[in-house]
Parts: sequence; C-alpha cells; structure tokens
Amino acid sequence: MADANRVHMARLIAIPALITLAVTILRVVGELHHWPRPWVNSAAGGGGALIGIAWLPIVFGPYFALRLAAAGRGPESARQAIIFAFLGFLAWILTGKLFQHTLHHPSVMTLVALFLMLLAGFIPLIGWRSLGQALLNYGLAARIPVLVVMRFAMMGNGGAGWGTHYDAVAPQLAALPLPTRYLYAAVLPQLTAWIGWTVVLGAIFGTVVAAIVYRGKRTASAGS
Repeated sequence: MADANRVHMARLIAIPALITLAVTILRVVGELHHWPRPWVNSAAGGGGALIGIAWLPIVFGPYFALRLAAAGRGPESARQAIIFAFLGFLAWILTGKLFQHTLHHPSVMTLVALFLMLLAGFIPLIGWRSLGQALLNYGLAARIPVLVVMRFAMMGNGGAGWGTHYDAVAPQLAALPLPTRYLYAAVLPQLTAWIGWTVVLGAIFGTVVAAIVYRGKRTASAGS
C-alpha cells in the first residue's frame, strides 16, 4: 500500500516538476543573456523576477488540491485546512524575519531560523495531509535542480561565478571557500526555507480554491 501511495504521488507531481525545471532553465538562459527586469533579476536572492519558480505554487497548489479532492483525498474540514495553511504562512513569515535579523551576523540562530522556516511548511499538513505531502514532494523536486545549477554557477569562470543570482551571495559569505559558501548560500536555504515557502504558499491557494470548487461537498477519505 505504501508503494502504491508513493507511485501515485510521483505521478501527481511529475508534470509540475517538469514545468518547474523548464522555468529554471529559462531563468538561467535569461540571466546569462542579460534579459531586463522584471523578467529576471541577477541580484542575490533574485527576488521579484517574473520568470522564477517561487511563484509556481500559486498554480500548482490548486492543481494538487483539485486532483486530490477529486480522488477523495480532500481534507476532513475545508475550514481547518485553510486555517492551518494560513498559520503555516504566518509562521514562515515570522521565522523569516528572524532569519533576516540574524543574517547580518550569521550564527547558530541563523540555522535555527532556516529550519523553523522548513517546519512552518509542515503546519498545513495538520489540516490537509495529502496536499501538504504533495507540496513537500514537489518542493524537493523543484529545488534539487536549482542546487545543481547553483553549483555550476558558483564554479563558473574559474570560481568567479556566472554573474547570475544563482552564484550571487551576501557579502558576509563571499569570502568563504566554495564548498562552505555553497552549503550556506545554496544547500541550506534551498532545502529549508524555500521548501517551506513552496508548501505554505501552495497550501493557501490550494485550500481556498478547493473549498470554493467543492463547496458543500465532502471530498475527504480516511487516507487524506
């Protein structure tokens, strides 16, 4: 039964993961060819660019939610699912502020904040477990290719980098050896904060859209 569930989840996230990979590749091409803002942003963090995968949970959250609800794997309570999704988002924002506060002088609290941002992504699972699991799996599938790109970007041009947001780092990390810089600027944020973001953002849009579409209908099952 566990194997069957894993296969089902793999099928569910396969197309979104491939689309996300295509967007990542497009973003790399755009930055290497110096496309203008707001299409891309080569600054550290790369925030606000229209071509980016951070916005995709807005689309794929509802996609997962509607597919799961149609298969009888909706939440026991749409209201509770929405509440826990927003609680997860709030927790992510608050712990993100802690992360930003500690970033100027990185310490163990910086790492704690990153892992708290990941844990925030588990809060929506309380209200709708299968949707949270789908978003967690999708988040991991989305971020692993980014880690590969960041590795090559940081190594590019003899270690000087490609000049993209994939190799741009905060000033306090710039002098670190490449392996350490990659760990702190790539591995830790991508596998903690960004996965948490994927889940909470996708859960908000997914739970709200599913509640509207299936209003008054019971879509839950024992395996939700």
